Parts: sequence; C-alpha cells; structure tokens
Amino acid sequence: MKRLGGNTVRVTPALADRHPAEVDLVAQLRAICGDAVLRQLGIYELPSGFKLSVAMPVFNERHTIREIVARVRRVAVQKEIIIVDDGSTDGTRDVLRSLESEPDLTILYHDRNRGKGAALRTAFQRATGDVIVVQDADLEYDPAEYVKLIQPIVDGRADVVYGSRFIGNVTRVHLFWHRVANGVLTLLSNMCTNLNLTDMETGYKVFRREAVQSIRIAQNRFGVEPELTAKLARRKCRFYETPISYSGRDYAEGKKIGFKDAVKALYCIVRYSIAD
Repeated sequence: MKRLGGNTVRVTPALADRHPAEVDLVAQLRAICGDAVLRQLGIYELPSGFKLSVAMPVFNERHTIREIVARVRRVAVQKEIIIVDDGSTDGTRDVLRSLESEPDLTILYHDRNRGKGAALRTAFQRATGDVIVVQDADLEYDPAEYVKLIQPIVDGRADVVYGSRFIGNVTRVHLFWHRVANGVLTLLSNMCTNLNLTDMETGYKVFRREAVQSIRIAQNRFGVEPELTAKLARRKCRFYETPISYSGRDYAEGKKIGFKDAVKALYCIVRYSIAD
C-alpha cells in the first residue's frame, strides 16, 4: 500500500501478481464503491507487462542525485530509469559512476553541457517503456505522484499529461516574478496552440512513448518545454493536466532557468506553433 494525496492507494501490474488477500480487498472495495470511484481515488490496474520510462536529465546535482534515484525506485511501478548527465562539473559524475552497476539504471554522459532539451533528446531515444515521464534530478517534484500522472494515459484518455503546480495542491510559496513569467508564457502558449493549460513550463511532463518519440527535438535548452507543447498540440495529441505538489528551489539553492530562457521560450512558442 502507499499514500497518495491523502488516500491509501494500491497499484500493481495485474491481479495475477497479487496476494489472494489483496485481490479480495480490491474486489470488496469495487463491490462497495464501483470502478469509477476507485479510479478517482487512484486505485486501478496497470496492464500486464506495463513499463514506465523515467527520463532524468542531470546537471550539477551531486547533493540530490542519490536521493532522487531512491525516491524514484520507491514507486511501485515496473520501470527503467534513464539518467543523462549533461556535462556536470561538481562531482555528480563521480556519484553516477558509483551507480553504473545498478541493473535498473541506464546512465549516459554528454561530453559537455548542452542543456535540458539535449539531455531529453538522448533519454527519449533510449526509452523502451509504454509511458515516459520527465523527472528533474533536484527534489522539486515528487515521484510518489507518478501514479496519478500516468493514470489518464493508462485509461486511454490521454496522450500527454502535465502536472500542474497551480491547480490545487501543496506548493512552496516563493519567487513572485517567476510565477508571473510562468503565467505569461503559459497564456501565450495557449493562444498559439488553442490549449487551456495552467502550467506549460511544468517539469512533470508525461507522454505515450510513441507520441513523444515521433517528435524531433530541436531545442537544446529550456526551450524544449514550449517546443514539445506546440509540436504535440499540432499533432492533435490529447492533453490532460493533474495537480501536483511542488517544492521549488530559489537561485541560491541551485535553480538554473533564467531571464534568457524566458525570452527564448517566447520565440519557441511562436516558432513551433507554426511548423516543426
């Protein structure tokens, strides 16, 4: 069992893999509440053989990389973890080399810092799961929320799910102008894509693997966020949002996105809403 949004949630690949007592409990809950209520609570079956690919770009995160890997591993879903070190210079690579023998990790290295978009390009190319989730290597986003993030895709309702920091969950209160910039960029993105997202710049983006692997990522830095949004919208992918918690850092704590990235995002919003 696990905790999710204040509710006790059980997610396993298939009934055949469960202990008989667990099967009985789920059956009793289903008889009392019905499938619709259980799914609203995040209690649902993953398809047999389902695999999640966790794409983790890393740059200078030696203080958090072990902890974020441990948190991802605690999620009770079959998965592969694809870590792309994007030219770290702070000792992160030494930590990753000590983890290279771990069978659930695929660790790749860029020879120099190229940016988040470049790291995601590398990770997406290696992904083999049914669904891909982007996981930043800091501790701003909680992997315990994978269960609700992947649910609309597992249900067959969505091709893309964004975790929104702004629609009703626990978040750290900080950086007013960063929030304003997020709102402006999301508004402009919505105007160009005809979507109604609340958080286009979120770090928690989840995709059907086939959908995102059909995209050729051109942007090497944070311009990848509006680029992916625009290209997937132009392909008529079905978007969903779900609320997530957020424990944001400030710049003294290592936050990397800046004013130049916001300006670049404006260009990408317009550019990729027109053509690839």
